[in-house]
Amino acid sequence: MTVTADSKKRIVLRDAAPGDVFACEKKGSDLILTRLYRRPKTKKVTKAGVIKAIKNWKSIPNIKWEELRKLTREP
Repeated sequence: MTVTADSKKRIVLRDAAPGDVFACEKKGSDLILTRLYRRPKTKKVTKAGVIKAIKNWKSIPNIKWEELRKLTREP
């Protein structure tokens, strides 16, 4: 594979993904890139998954609106 650096000294690697981390070693006039870390692919959250997460959220008090209004309003 042959790559060419642009004016800002950047290259594009065909098999690289955003978030990949590489180690760069210089041996003579050669550069050797070794992938150290590849970010795992994340699943897209569906609307149903978001609704389920909101319903299971522990910070939401299980209280009716009228009761909450009585507790938070001045008499």
